[in-house]
Amino acid sequence: MKLYKKFIFMLLLSSGLVTTSCVGDLDVTPIDPNLNTVDKALTSQADFEAFLAQCYTGFATSGSYGPNGDSNISGLDGGQSQYFRGLFHLNEYTTDECVVGWNDQTIQDLHGLAWTSSDTFVAALYYRIFYQIAMCNEFIRQANASSIDFAEKATYIAEARALRALSYYHAIDMFGNVPFADETSSVGSANPQRIARGDLFNWLETELKDLVSDGSALKAARQNVYGRIDKGATRMILAKLYLNAEVYTGTAKYNECAQVCKEIQRDGYSLHPKYAELFMADNDKCTDEIMFAIEQDGTYTQSFGVTNFLVFASCGGKMDPASMGISSGWGGIRTTPEFYDSFATGDNRAMFFTTEQQKEIDDISNFQHGYAFMKFTNIRSDGQPASNQGFVDTDFGVFRYADALLMLAECAKRGATEVTATEGAAALSLVRQRAGLSPVTNYTLDDVLRERGCELYMEGWRRSDLIRFGKFTTDSYLWSWKGGVKDGKGVDSHLNLFPIPDKDLNSNSNLVQNEGYK
Repeated sequence: MKLYKKFIFMLLLSSGLVTTSCVGDLDVTPIDPNLNTVDKALTSQADFEAFLAQCYTGFATSGSYGPNGDSNISGLDGGQSQYFRGLFHLNEYTTDECVVGWNDQTIQDLHGLAWTSSDTFVAALYYRIFYQIAMCNEFIRQANASSIDFAEKATYIAEARALRALSYYHAIDMFGNVPFADETSSVGSANPQRIARGDLFNWLETELKDLVSDGSALKAARQNVYGRIDKGATRMILAKLYLNAEVYTGTAKYNECAQVCKEIQRDGYSLHPKYAELFMADNDKCTDEIMFAIEQDGTYTQSFGVTNFLVFASCGGKMDPASMGISSGWGGIRTTPEFYDSFATGDNRAMFFTTEQQKEIDDISNFQHGYAFMKFTNIRSDGQPASNQGFVDTDFGVFRYADALLMLAECAKRGATEVTATEGAAALSLVRQRAGLSPVTNYTLDDVLRERGCELYMEGWRRSDLIRFGKFTTDSYLWSWKGGVKDGKGVDSHLNLFPIPDKDLNSNSNLVQNEGYK
């Protein structure tokens, strides 16, 4: 049974928590105005379970009353500002993987790499990230202070810390130098202190290592309820942190990344036999590979973000919505010809719709310019219909074991002594063989980048990968409409980081804008 069916919605934040959300200007709407304070609501284990559930559903929905009703963040469209839809906007639209045909506000500036510090979509994700951090901080603070005791209390606190670490990982990756608050920060502080990117790296490393240690109350890998975070998924956050350490701090940590990936190997995960099933309506069965998932349910957990967005926005033109298990298509997202050409002949991961679609993108607003995605669907693996054609049942796999194998292969090629060249080739070959491709004995870093793209597209990693490989803003790799021109062009390197939104910068004198933004 999916986790989110089990819990009720409740008040999360008192007015004090709003100010510790690191965005003092943000008008965050309490979830239940009938409850006055968190301490009055948390009177039993069930209350803590409901509070913790909201720390999870904050990743899955926009608010507590339907897909676009009473969004937790005021002033922003509930669908466009959903957490994982925001991650897709900033991590995929900005790359060779994806263009979108819509013209909502500043959305076309993302693929053109022309955003500014007043960009709506940048602000939407920034606020979501720190709203999530604030929820987790308050849960940890209240749980630590409460005299109510129960067997799972320490585990609940550890889960909230791990979820907070995931959001801080998104903050360090996308915004760099950010406001910082934890459960020890003063409630009611309107101006949280700025933490430098390197210092946030050190805090995250310490926090994550503690959470995955033998003495941690966090559940062991594959031992928690589906949809809840465990040590396996938390190791993935740590591995991601180490993988990008040179970008974040200037000091490479590929040895450390390889070591964590080997620990993940020992956790007992494996590649699911059929790649396509990882992105279908019953992918909650794919726990052999999916390490942590954001759940969606066509009846109980409806959203205009996450996989609902991925399925509906991918459908348009001559595509049959019923073949994807949905009622209609939104006619939005397609891939670039450069990314499509990165797939080898026979690669079964190349799930694109090409009928009456033009490969070249002459007009971004025309859905039939660019091949369309068919990776995520609302169809069950047994051919049975999902629960609802209007909203999908398909969960979003935040972390997959295939990614750990690809990280191991990259670390080996970058000279990590914790993994041999043979082990790196074996890891890469496992991923390739599932895709119907031949194994490798020798490979290049460019091979790794290409394999990461083919394996992980639409899953939110492309921007970070291109930055690490020096191909995001430079002219060493161009794709259609990069920099706002059809043939693509290099842009200034300050775009490797997103800006601190103007409103938060103006309201908090402790913050400093990232270099290159006015």
